[in-house]
Amino acid sequence: MSRPIEFKNHPFRFLLYLEWILLAFSAISAVLPFRSEKFQTNFPELTISCLAIFGLMGLRLPTNNQRNKLLYTALEIILILITAFLGGGTARLFPFLNMIIVTRSCLIFQFPGRLVVASLSFILILITVFQRFSRFPLPPKAQERFWFLTFSFMVSFGLALVFVLLLMNAVLSERQSREKLAIANEKLRQYALKIENQATLEERNRIAREIHDSLGHSLTALNLQLETALKLWQSNPSKAENFLARAKELGSKALQDVRQSVSTMRSHPLHSESLEQAIAVLAAIFYRSTSVAPICHIVIAYPLPPEVSTAVYRIIQESLTNISKYANATEVKIQLTTTTTNINLIIEDNGRGFDVEQNTTGFGLQSMRDRTLAVGGEFQINSAPGLGCKITVDIPFLR
Repeated sequence: MSRPIEFKNHPFRFLLYLEWILLAFSAISAVLPFRSEKFQTNFPELTISCLAIFGLMGLRLPTNNQRNKLLYTALEIILILITAFLGGGTARLFPFLNMIIVTRSCLIFQFPGRLVVASLSFILILITVFQRFSRFPLPPKAQERFWFLTFSFMVSFGLALVFVLLLMNAVLSERQSREKLAIANEKLRQYALKIENQATLEERNRIAREIHDSLGHSLTALNLQLETALKLWQSNPSKAENFLARAKELGSKALQDVRQSVSTMRSHPLHSESLEQAIAVLAAIFYRSTSVAPICHIVIAYPLPPEVSTAVYRIIQESLTNISKYANATEVKIQLTTTTTNINLIIEDNGRGFDVEQNTTGFGLQSMRDRTLAVGGEFQINSAPGLGCKITVDIPFLR
């Protein structure tokens, strides 16, 4: 953590509640009278003040400065020593105060620092036990019993410290994993949102280019035909009628382009048919509009992932659209083959061609290139004026 741990951002508030309960018991035991002299509280006001300071320190734990961490832990140890030597009956809860300092150290130190604090806590409890009971001489039998109970108590306390360390490490590791997962999910959500926005922007650009290339051209020609017919209407009505007829044809073509674009955007290309069937439909549409029947060689030996099938379909669709608009080709070949390692697509025509260096930002080329890169493939185009065009797409394929 980069900021101190406070009550409002404490990762485990139940630890704070447990601390307050233990400190409350310690304060009560400091003010209650005890019959035994060795459990009598010498300075109850000082003991309660130390416990109060110790409890308030739990409301803010340093986490960003090593010097502050060491000073904080040293002050905790001093308060525990004061409580242990002057607390009387409170000393019976002294191990619980050591547990508190160990749990706090797990929140502010890394694992080596936690081990050091746990070891100091164990040493402190040893010093306190021997110091308190050394003031009262015991008979030999009582000493033997005392050492046995002390040994058992120290072993139990040591095991409890180990258990606390392991438990806190497991809990903190699990919490860090959750935080990292939450951060990763948030980054993934933001990335998905960016991708969605980018896809929306690309689709808008595609629609804009499509309108400019097809509908815009048809409407511009339609406007020219109407203007010419309007000028000739008085002087040459028969010729003006020819221009009006041509304008009607252009209007019908523009309406057909709009309907085709809307249908393309609304329908999923491979919703209820295979890739071979979808390509056959594209070839039939191309033949009806250009009177040129594409030569198709489709060999799909293995089922393709949906995203790859959609990308291949769109690339072929956009290629045929560009050929019908600009190429004036009399022969079109489509070859699609699959192997165990890759998918190879070749679309070739004998049209007018173009200079690749001067025409790389059109709708068709950019869209096909983007779709190929989206599925991890490679896109190549070979063309020259008067020599037709050849598009090659290689997509890695893992069965």
